[in-house]
Amino acid sequence: MSIIWTIIIGFLAGVVAKFISPGPNEPSGFILTTVLGIVGAFVATWLGQQIGWYQPGQAAGFIGAVVGAIIVLTIWGLISGRRQA
Repeated sequence: MSIIWTIIIGFLAGVVAKFISPGPNEPSGFILTTVLGIVGAFVATWLGQQIGWYQPGQAAGFIGAVVGAIIVLTIWGLISGRRQA
């Protein structure tokens, strides 16, 4: 059941991140939005553990997932912008 919740939270975090940080190079579609949010949650968890905000085994919450998704979306825009130029 936790995998289903991760996918749901990941999708919602990806949607919120795309609304906060729109751009011409953003990924679109249900699958990419979900992947964006899930990767964002993992990025936020990893960064939070490295900084000391989260203990090992503790995951980032929804806001952390959104922040992580915005970071991933920004990196995606930089990489895809270079390929088009």
